[in-house]
Amino acid sequence: MDMLQRRSVIAVIAFIVGFAIGLFIFGWNLTPLEFTGAGPQDLLPRYQEAYIRSVADLYSHDLNQERVREAFDIWPEAPAAICRMASAAPTQPEAERLTTIALILNGVGCTPEVEGAAEEEGGSNLPLLCGLLLLALLVLGGLYYFFVRRPAGDDFDPRPTAVGSIPGETFSATPETMDDDDVVATPIARFETRYSRGHDTYDDSFSIENAHGEFLGECGVGISETIGMDAPKNVTAFEVWLFDKNDIRTVTKVIMSEHAYNDQAIRAKLAPKGEPVLARENETIVLETATLIINAEITELTYGTGSLEPQSFFEHFTVELSAWAKEGDFDEPDVQGHIDQMLDF
Repeated sequence: MDMLQRRSVIAVIAFIVGFAIGLFIFGWNLTPLEFTGAGPQDLLPRYQEAYIRSVADLYSHDLNQERVREAFDIWPEAPAAICRMASAAPTQPEAERLTTIALILNGVGCTPEVEGAAEEEGGSNLPLLCGLLLLALLVLGGLYYFFVRRPAGDDFDPRPTAVGSIPGETFSATPETMDDDDVVATPIARFETRYSRGHDTYDDSFSIENAHGEFLGECGVGISETIGMDAPKNVTAFEVWLFDKNDIRTVTKVIMSEHAYNDQAIRAKLAPKGEPVLARENETIVLETATLIINAEITELTYGTGSLEPQSFFEHFTVELSAWAKEGDFDEPDVQGHIDQMLDF
């Protein structure tokens, strides 16, 4: 289970625990809900019937219609409930008493329309409750499958859209082992950058994001060194670099022409910039940080010709950058440790 899934499971568990504490401990025990200002319409059906019979019995003794209206003043649906009781009354006198107070309230008594309304009002809410319960179970089951039981192969397709990515390029979502330490790397994106002689400001960079749009780092290729005094510039070395937001270092390697690679003075000059690498077509250069891996493959390489040494500067140069994200638990970057190391001189 990767870090994202682990955090998602923790979030779901925390939600369920918080919901249970809020409902059962606070909601039902410490601060239970208290109802005030309830009317007869809020009573259980058997208590509603007792209330209606009491009002009907009282009216049969004092014939006070105003008191009947006051008794049902906040219960607009009372005639429907009264007519439902009248239709099920065991005796005719009781049915007449109930019909009479319904007539006082609505002016028509217990007509078929009123009785139909009574049947509709008396319908059970059980189907609705069952439906809501089933929906809740389906949602919980879906969350459990998505965050806990989902196989690793069902992850989202980790291919973000990025400026400079190759159109139509696809990746397999199946994790691959990149080393012997059981660290799994998942492909994120692929970028292609092209240089042609005359592009003197060549410096391409690309943002690396995961499938959820979270920024992970950056990578790029730019001019590292030129030779001669000609215009346009004669580029003899490029630098490919990788920045990881979870790593204090920016990893850089210097891709040199054959002339620069064999020239000890140029190599010494470029040594502080990064590890030297001889430029060869179809060569793959690997850059690795705490949580990211870049495979830089040289897909096109053409040397320029002129008055300079042969194979000393590039006419065309194309690199394909494949970005990978390691899956696993990674510590925060030791920023203070690196600062102390730089100051210890």
